[in-house]
Amino acid sequence: MAQQHSLNVQCFVKKEFQSMFVGENDPRLLYVSEIRPDASAHPRVMHAHEDFVEIILICSGSSEYLIHDKKYYIQPGDLLVYNAGVVHDEISGPDMEIGSYCVAIGGLHMPDLRANALLPDDAGYVFPTGQSFGDLRILFEMMFRNLASGEPRAESFCHSLMHALLVKVLTVTDGVDAIVEKPVEEPHVLGRRIKEYIDRHYMEPITLQSMGEALHISPYYLSHVFKQMSGYSPVQYLLRRRIGEAQTLLITTDLSITRIAEMVGYDTQSYFNLQFTKNVGMPPNKYRQNYIVAQKEQTGSENKRRKKK
Repeated sequence: MAQQHSLNVQCFVKKEFQSMFVGENDPRLLYVSEIRPDASAHPRVMHAHEDFVEIILICSGSSEYLIHDKKYYIQPGDLLVYNAGVVHDEISGPDMEIGSYCVAIGGLHMPDLRANALLPDDAGYVFPTGQSFGDLRILFEMMFRNLASGEPRAESFCHSLMHALLVKVLTVTDGVDAIVEKPVEEPHVLGRRIKEYIDRHYMEPITLQSMGEALHISPYYLSHVFKQMSGYSPVQYLLRRRIGEAQTLLITTDLSITRIAEMVGYDTQSYFNLQFTKNVGMPPNKYRQNYIVAQKEQTGSENKRRKKK
């Protein structure tokens, strides 16, 4: 039996359609990243962004990520949404290579949500994309390709694609049943208190002993409860939090490495270099240089195009 083809030749937009991006809700595209599997051998360690949302699409590989206060299994087709302020630790390495795209968006003021929150804070962080994966990957890919190649009006084009991406993300997340959390037990409540303390004070010279004194808990019990919740000892969490913040400062500022080491709680640059290399897979000066070179190459390509005109 011959397959019948649809006779539809055009689709109409509903007259009552209204954009959600009006008034003070005027999102801005800040950056788009493509993280190749081989590049993920140098992971982006534990960090948070206070003034923008990150949206990540996992294209290949699998791992466990620590997001806020829980570990989540990440696999191809997953969409990750980090509201501003959500601490996340993207665990990868030579034996756990992850291929992904990432966009950062600021200026979000969604109805009834705090600034720079795309979803309610209890909506979860990891969403399977199902049949929407292809559309999402195309949007991420187009945004990255146009910005990376310096296409004329690339920023304007990608700003419009960002609106499409946000709508698609909301469609995917709306279609997923919210995970109802079990009542939080006392040890987990305590674990969250420990996490919040470290997140507030990680740039200071804190120790397991001083944490215990501040929270009125024995260091042994503090360490036991926190590791049970997060998979990390408090000292490991503190170290990764410092290294993640150092990565942010290396990427976004021109501060000296000595100054960055001081800012994230290290007395000596040599010990900072040692810990950074151990956790990221390369020393801090090389990590920064990789980003600077990439930016210069992109700017150089754009200048060449302008000269040709």
